[in-house]
Amino acid sequence: MPWAEPSSRFTALFELRAIEGLKAASQKAVAGLLKLSWDEIHGIMERAVKRGLERRKAEPVSQMGVDEKAFRKGHSYLTLVNDLMRGRVLYVAEDRKQSSLNGFWETLTPEQISGIRAVAMDMWDPYIAPVRTHVPEADGKIVFDKFHVAQHLGDAVDKVRRKENKTLRAAGDDRLAGTRYDWLRNPASMEPQDRKDFAGLRSSELKTARAWALKETAMALYSYVYERPARKHFRWWHNWAVRSRLEPMIEVARMLKRRFENIITYLRHRITNATSESINAKIQWVKYTARGFRNKQNFVHAIYFHCGGLDMAPEATK
Repeated sequence: MPWAEPSSRFTALFELRAIEGLKAASQKAVAGLLKLSWDEIHGIMERAVKRGLERRKAEPVSQMGVDEKAFRKGHSYLTLVNDLMRGRVLYVAEDRKQSSLNGFWETLTPEQISGIRAVAMDMWDPYIAPVRTHVPEADGKIVFDKFHVAQHLGDAVDKVRRKENKTLRAAGDDRLAGTRYDWLRNPASMEPQDRKDFAGLRSSELKTARAWALKETAMALYSYVYERPARKHFRWWHNWAVRSRLEPMIEVARMLKRRFENIITYLRHRITNATSESINAKIQWVKYTARGFRNKQNFVHAIYFHCGGLDMAPEATK
């Protein structure tokens, strides 16, 4: 019929109304409002996503982020590739294996691939290998995410704190009890009294205080403008860390040294996966409003629908 797409049981105007509703509410809520079954409302979403992906143009993607998203508790993941400039999801695949990312390159033109200037990602080898294979001069374009580096350092500080807290409490010293998040927070964001109490801890002789100082000094790398002094800072910091006699800090220092050439690239490109984290927060909202997804492919459709930046409206009808 002239007012509907081929094989559709709904008019184009009705589908458009459903699409606009789905952008703001869950599938269940929109299905109830429009008196549709779950299969019918999901069919509208699926067609909208297919329509949007087919209309997507081969636009330049100069900065991209590779990230993962848990499908459910356990080891069930999705791989996401995001356009960091436009804040949209470009590609979603099951698992977080090398093969998960391999399929992405087939969706790009040679011109798009050659136009990639920087790729933000975690230090995950199955993601690194495909980028090195497909992106020209990839070693100078891969940027290990700043916040991922901070997470490794924060985890090391917490390992030092837990071990030291156990020893101190056995001796009747509760100074470290309940301070886990204090060592991870920015002191500037604390209440005045909390900041004063924390200042006493961080200036103490505690091993945790030394670990925290190592973490903060390592992150000072990101305040540098030029590579040469940044490299000198890291060499100095690495020597301090490996002589600290704090095993978790020694381990993370050695790991950062192995990965350093793709940490220092931050100073060249100044990108992080912060946009990917923002997209992840939106995906989490979609997951929460849907009360979870039993089917992984339905979750993929929902991600493209809400985060793909797609033109999904039905064709104009006569």
